[in-house]
Amino acid sequence: MRLSLNSSTIKTTPLLDKIRVAGDAGYKGIELWAVELYEHVGRGGEISDVEKALADQGLEVPCFIAVRNWGESSGWEYKLAMDEARRRFELAARLGSPLMVCTPPMERPGIEGLAKGYSDLLEIGRETGVRAVLEYISFFASLNNVADTVAVLDECNDPDGCTILDAFHNWNNSTTLDDIRALPLERIVHYHINDAAPEIPAGEQKDPDRVMPGEGVIDLASELTVLREKGYDQWLSLELFNAEWWAKAPLETAKRGLEKIQNLCHETGIQLES
Repeated sequence: MRLSLNSSTIKTTPLLDKIRVAGDAGYKGIELWAVELYEHVGRGGEISDVEKALADQGLEVPCFIAVRNWGESSGWEYKLAMDEARRRFELAARLGSPLMVCTPPMERPGIEGLAKGYSDLLEIGRETGVRAVLEYISFFASLNNVADTVAVLDECNDPDGCTILDAFHNWNNSTTLDDIRALPLERIVHYHINDAAPEIPAGEQKDPDRVMPGEGVIDLASELTVLREKGYDQWLSLELFNAEWWAKAPLETAKRGLEKIQNLCHETGIQLES
């Protein structure tokens, strides 16, 4: 497996500095967000700046984040959402990212109709060479667990249908190790590693409550062991939204996360790419 830094982990750091920090800390990749590239361009920068920074650090972009509004829109708003999705897929392709995270509706309850939108995103993915990844968010009203994600993938019945596992969302909405074992390996294309704050019950946590791997209450060793036993050999990406870590030196935050993941991998017998 290879280790990646999701740029949200050092969110308050300027984009080009995030890339430098990821490389200096020793990661193999960095997950980027479309919004931060838009902000970089809005401040007078160029996408070529990002391409050069990635090349200078020898970093890959294993996953690009995110496409939204596809699951709750209709009519002309749906067309606008798909037009924006295509722009983001094309941007991901330019940066060499093979995956695009597709985020479900936050407030619209239930999974009805999600298969139609996700199927359209899968087609955009084939046209741009970037695979559409169906995401679940534990505290969203729509798609918030692995079982419902599987139901949407089954309804699509598309060989490219896939999902991204996230340790925090698994714990926060009672996804079990058996749920992960039951997922076909080809449907797992990426993994976000993080932990959950000890003082807040499952089901009540939100993104800012994530903590460093090994510093919370999630049994990460067991989850990683299941992944290893399944034959998962792709990326582990550190994704935090923790303001306390944002306030520290970004290189300190990045290095601490890398060490935590390396320790867990050693503990569970996972081999990392040197």
